[in-house]
Amino acid sequence: MPAPTQLFLQCVKGLAISNEVASQDLVLKDLAAWLSYIESLHPKSIAMGLDRVSQMISRLKLQPKFAIITVAGTNGKGSTCAMLEQMYVQAGYRVGCYTSPHLLRYNERVRVNAEPARDDMLCRAFAVVEQARQCEPLIALTYFEVGTLAAIWHFMQAGVELAVLEVGLGGRLDAVNAFEPSCTVVTSVDLDHQEFLGHTREAVGFEKAGIFRQAVPAICGDINPPASLVNQAIKVGAKLKRLGQDFAVLAQKDTWQYQTQNKTLYTLPMPALRGLYQLNNAACAVAAVQALQARLPVAADAMAKAMRQLSLAGRFQIISPQPSGSASFKLILDVAHNPHAARALAANLRAMKVQQGQPIGKTYAVFAMLADKDRMGVIDAVKDQIDAWYVADIAHARGALAEDLAGLIKQAITKPAIKTFAGADNAYIQACIDIEACMDANENDKIIVFGSFFTVASVMQLLPNSAV
Repeated sequence: MPAPTQLFLQCVKGLAISNEVASQDLVLKDLAAWLSYIESLHPKSIAMGLDRVSQMISRLKLQPKFAIITVAGTNGKGSTCAMLEQMYVQAGYRVGCYTSPHLLRYNERVRVNAEPARDDMLCRAFAVVEQARQCEPLIALTYFEVGTLAAIWHFMQAGVELAVLEVGLGGRLDAVNAFEPSCTVVTSVDLDHQEFLGHTREAVGFEKAGIFRQAVPAICGDINPPASLVNQAIKVGAKLKRLGQDFAVLAQKDTWQYQTQNKTLYTLPMPALRGLYQLNNAACAVAAVQALQARLPVAADAMAKAMRQLSLAGRFQIISPQPSGSASFKLILDVAHNPHAARALAANLRAMKVQQGQPIGKTYAVFAMLADKDRMGVIDAVKDQIDAWYVADIAHARGALAEDLAGLIKQAITKPAIKTFAGADNAYIQACIDIEACMDANENDKIIVFGSFFTVASVMQLLPNSAV
């Protein structure tokens, strides 16, 4: 890889870049060059702390006037952000949304009114951040820190009225937390990223509660939150509202009710995102909207339209591709990469079996994970729902080897059906071939692709755009 300075010069011609003239004088290079460059700026891919970002906020004069909803949580962050984004868009507001990671294109991370930012817009934002970073003293920023600063700068240029910001890791020391929120949400608390967040729910809860602020609404979607989270809310004087205590969900056949103080405030359609656990995420999103009604009012019909029109790739996303042979099957994409998410995935798979009747069909798993995740915890959560495992490597420095994953599966299951592959794409292709060749294949057969964003992205690249 070229040196950082060389990479930067590939992106711009060394012209002066300022907020005022960036749109006119900046000579853009492709987005891939910028992404390679910002990846090289810090020796660590993850470096917790707010000092660097705070210095950059001062240099860039990033003082957004728009409202900010900050969303943290072990799982459910992306779904909750998508729901908030859609509700405010349907209400007629100009909405920015910053999420991570992405599946196919970086642009997915930075959206205005649900539309990904164009390459040239992102390049311009990166250039403005880079100009400020290179002032003395030089500041070494991580990939996520640059991305966060660039997203906020872009939202300011786009004139958004609200930004929904997804925390990247934890909360207290995450770059997103350097910006003052108008409302905060913690969707769930469980174990993940233990090397950074701690090895107990209490430790993780404290880190996630770091996004709470004095007198600012704080929404918690965890039915049984750690005491550390509740105590932190009390300590800082946040306006904590808890699912199951201050607001509740009542599921019905085709609708669900959002309730407060045993009164139904809204009756809304079931979220288009599958899984009963999505109702908890939807309730958190509605609670956040309700907390900001005085500033940004949203009518019930906008909420209802948002629930119907939700779309989020890789969250128990069901596709019906048609392979070349006569057999048909359902393809399910799910980025579940920790035990908490894997338990939700297993529950969805069980529910499908109950709904579809006989014949039940087989479930083929295309599975790959990062080595620093709780691989055995994920395997244990879903093992009873899988008939055959197609285990793959991930071409990433943190990727687990297929052979190692296969060894863990053999520890968890007696005589499992396992095949190993160099990549999830190859594993998926072979699973399709095996279904076509199977004499008792039926329309209820499923291929479930899960274990990592990388796993899902690898298979998504094989699918026609119309399918995704």
